[in-house]
Amino acid sequence: MDNSVVISTPPHVKSKRTTKGIMLDVIIALIPAAVMAIVYFRLNAFVLEITSVLAAVATEFVYFFIANKGFSDKCSHAGEVCKKWWKQFDYTSVVTGLILALILPPTAQWYQVLIGAIFSIAIVKMVFGGTGKNLVNPAATGRIFMFISFSITAYTACAIGPIGNGSIIFTGATNLAGLLPAAGSGANAGSYVSLLDLFLGTGVAGCIGETCTLALIVGYLYLVVRRVIKWWQPLLFIVIASFLSVCLAAIGSKSFEINLFLDFAMSGGLMFAAIFMATDYVTSPKGVYGQIVYYVALGVLTAVLRYLTKIEVVSFVIMIMNLLVPLIDTYIVRKPFGYKKVKKQKEGK
Repeated sequence: MDNSVVISTPPHVKSKRTTKGIMLDVIIALIPAAVMAIVYFRLNAFVLEITSVLAAVATEFVYFFIANKGFSDKCSHAGEVCKKWWKQFDYTSVVTGLILALILPPTAQWYQVLIGAIFSIAIVKMVFGGTGKNLVNPAATGRIFMFISFSITAYTACAIGPIGNGSIIFTGATNLAGLLPAAGSGANAGSYVSLLDLFLGTGVAGCIGETCTLALIVGYLYLVVRRVIKWWQPLLFIVIASFLSVCLAAIGSKSFEINLFLDFAMSGGLMFAAIFMATDYVTSPKGVYGQIVYYVALGVLTAVLRYLTKIEVVSFVIMIMNLLVPLIDTYIVRKPFGYKKVKKQKEGK
C-alpha cells in the first residue's frame, strides 16, 4: 500500500478545470486590450508585447532546462527534458509576459522589457518554485523593477484622439498627472480628455494596455462568464479606490464632486490591475472574508498613495498586499469544507 503524502500549494479545488485552461481564458481576456494597444500605439506596442512574451517563455524554458540537468552528460537528456517541459507548460509565463508588456508605456525600449520579463520569471517566479509558489505577482514586481532600474516616466498619447500626437510627451508614473491636480477645481475639474476619451482610450497618455477601458470591460466580462474570477472582486477594488479618491480630492477643493468618480476609475492602471493582477489566485487570499479585506485594503492604499504622490501606484500596492496575504490567511481563518455550526442547547433541556 502506498503511504506517501502528497503536499501541494493552495487553493485545492477539485474540478475538471486545469491551470492551463484557466491561463488560456486569461490570455483570451487580454486579447482586446492587446489589440487596442497595437491600434493606438502602433509598432511600439507590438514590439513590447512580442518581446515580453517571448522573453518570459524562453526564460521559463531555460531555467527549467538547467534545473532538470538538460546540459548534463553532453546534453544527452536534452530531448527528454524538452518533452518534460512542454508537458508541464501551463501558459503562466505567457500571461506574465503579456501583462508586463501591457502595463508599460510605449516609450519603453525592447531591451528594457526583455530584462524586465527575465526578472519577472527567473527571480520572482522560478526561484520560489515555479507556478503557484511565488510570493508576489510576477508582472507587478517586474514593472516595479523596471520603474526603479530604468526610471520609465515618459508617456506619449495614443495616435488617435484629441491630442493624438506621438511627439507630445507626458512625464510621471502615468497620465494621472493630467487628472489629479485638476480634480475639484470647479468648472475645470477633470482630466485633459473627456469621459468618452477615457472610456475608449483615445488621446490618453499612459501604459499601452491600460488606456482603453472598453477593452478591459470586455475582458472582465469574459472572465466572469467563464468563472475565472468573481464579479465583485475587481468592482470592490475599483469602487473603494475611486470613491475615496473623490473624498480626498474634496479636502483641497472644499467641495465634494462625485462626478469625478469615473475619471478616477478609468484613469491610470486601476481597472487593468483590478481585473488581471489583483485577482491572481496565487497571491490573493483564499477565503471570502480574507478577499474582502484584501480588496478593500487595495482600494484604500491606492487612493491614499495616489493622492499623496500624484502618480500611479497600483503595482506597488499590489506587491505590498501580496506580501500581507499570508498574514490575512493566518488570522482570517476559512470555514472548513463541510463545516456546520453546532447549535448550543438551552440549559435544562
